[in-house]
Amino acid sequence: MANFQDNLNKYADLAVRVGANVQQGQILVVNAPIESAEFVRMITEKAYKAGASDVRVNWNDEKITRLKYEHAAEEVFSESPKWYAGEMTELVEKGAAVLHVLAENPDLLKGIKQERIVANQKAKGQAMTKYRAYQQADKFSWCLVAVPSPEWADKVFPDAPQEERVQKLWDAIFHTVRVDQDNPVEAWTKHLETLDEKSKFLNEKKYKKLHYIAPGTDLTIELPEGHIWAAGESFNENGYSFVANMPTEEVFTAPLKTGVNGYVSSTKPLSYGGNIIDLFTITFENGRIVGVKAEEGQKVLEHLVEMDEGSHYLGEVALVPHQSPISDSNILYFNTLFDENASNHLAIGSAYAFCLEGGKNMNQEQLSEHGLNTSVTHVDFMIGSGEMDIFGVTADGKEEPVFKQGNWAF
Repeated sequence: MANFQDNLNKYADLAVRVGANVQQGQILVVNAPIESAEFVRMITEKAYKAGASDVRVNWNDEKITRLKYEHAAEEVFSESPKWYAGEMTELVEKGAAVLHVLAENPDLLKGIKQERIVANQKAKGQAMTKYRAYQQADKFSWCLVAVPSPEWADKVFPDAPQEERVQKLWDAIFHTVRVDQDNPVEAWTKHLETLDEKSKFLNEKKYKKLHYIAPGTDLTIELPEGHIWAAGESFNENGYSFVANMPTEEVFTAPLKTGVNGYVSSTKPLSYGGNIIDLFTITFENGRIVGVKAEEGQKVLEHLVEMDEGSHYLGEVALVPHQSPISDSNILYFNTLFDENASNHLAIGSAYAFCLEGGKNMNQEQLSEHGLNTSVTHVDFMIGSGEMDIFGVTADGKEEPVFKQGNWAF
């Protein structure tokens, strides 16, 4: 137990010092499930020791969320949470950092009317437009970390004895975020340097397109002029570093909105809106999604694509080697924070402004003029495998290997 408490303490320290990188006099906002109370108390103490002026915690409870979806009046789900959006926007305008603690049950809303889920997501997405624009332009520091819940652990380790499942998920999370190492902060510094080397190589290449080939996939993605490949470490408008996703294994950029053609097949289930979408193929013409087919979650996927005009297009293209810590573990997490870092992935919806030269200082209209997509949603889905080849296409049409059989070719 002492070892577990030590790891939990190191995890909280990592989230505060490296993830959110809390500064002297800064407000820290923590959004967290009630299951994570002990962990959040640790985070709060460490944030104050790091110099935080205030730590504000917003609690959520999945059981209450489920009850709401089952019993609340229909009109409730279309009501815009302007109070929450206003508070969060005001706080980040004051320079607050935001730390999200996740413990999601992948099947939380299974059986709930899709219309309720879609209405709620759309209302929240529209209310958070300004906040999301700040987030995607790196105006403030933010970070996602995760802790187990019994329901999530049951989904990930159904064959383990029930009393061992939560601990097994803790151990897996500790490993993916490197807190089982002697010095996690030092380990993260080295890891971020490795990712940075890959992004620098790709930024020097300035590929015009990427061509993906794999079973069930033949996809070409054009990249906008002035695109930037980013990696795990970001910098807010005050120049302070933060790590948005813990874990992270990706190098990513924004695609040209109208430059995606072909078809792509998923290689891992997608947990979205409290439901699972699995074994699906998406077809694109001139950037737009023109066909979706899923063996599980067809309606859920259709509703995702129909969220708004921008949800018919891609906003992110991310490269993750098949031989990476999360992939090598052979654990399917049913949680995008982890599964996307085991696999090449794409995202339906909005693009990150910082993935374009000068993008951090552009408004939505200017970003659109440069070929970046905007939407109220941003949903990653996994497409990578050990059978995937990716070629970078230069301005003169030459193809160079970027990935070979699922791993970096350089």
